[in-house]
Amino acid sequence: MKHGGRGWCSAAAAFAVLFMLANASAESAAADRAGTYAGVFGGLGLTSGRLTDLEGFANWGHPGTVTNYDTSGPMGGALLGKRFQAGAAPLRVELDAAFGGRTASTDKLDPAGRDETARVRFRWVSTARLGIEGGEGPMTLFLNGGVAVAGVVNSVTDIDFSRDRPPAFDPDDSFEDASTRVGWVAGVGVEAPLADGWTLRVDGSYLNFGRSTHKVNRSGNNPCGAGGPRRPCSHRVNNALALARLALIYRFGW
Repeated sequence: MKHGGRGWCSAAAAFAVLFMLANASAESAAADRAGTYAGVFGGLGLTSGRLTDLEGFANWGHPGTVTNYDTSGPMGGALLGKRFQAGAAPLRVELDAAFGGRTASTDKLDPAGRDETARVRFRWVSTARLGIEGGEGPMTLFLNGGVAVAGVVNSVTDIDFSRDRPPAFDPDDSFEDASTRVGWVAGVGVEAPLADGWTLRVDGSYLNFGRSTHKVNRSGNNPCGAGGPRRPCSHRVNNALALARLALIYRFGW
């Protein structure tokens, strides 16, 4: 399932709603809690894919076979937020964007032949979050959650080979889907003040982008499993990302 422009519209609407809530609440906010801030961050991202062979096409005759694949790599980006007081609740609204990460892959879709490779790559990731915070001495603890949007590339590559011919790419049993995915994010973190408006933050987040379904054997020249009908066969892919970040933030006070 591709989201494309629909995903961008949903994300833009969520961003707008969160900022309108922040601005409306900030008008009545307590002066000591209000403040706009911006920062940069770097850290580690864990890219995860999970492919379910719904009809047993890759793992021949074993429908529902699940293959997990993940990898970690550096990610960096920037964030922009606003803190405000809504009644007795100290809240914050925040946007961020990140780039980096690595491609996670596996060649175990077909455990016997090892001729099919599944891959997932996050090209970029952005989130809009609403959070609540509390103080513990000089430290500030916070929880947040909201909407996550990402440019995700999922693919399966099938290589045919035999004794009589060299290995060759099989486009009918392969796919590549580059789409904008919309999901959710939840995070937790802690901040410590430095000097002259600067803050150091450590946080962790989990982003889930749900599942999408893709077809292989598109010509229907083979059955989807032993003794099955000859038709296109379905793979279901789930995508997720975990982030651990260190951020340097400056609070503007307005």
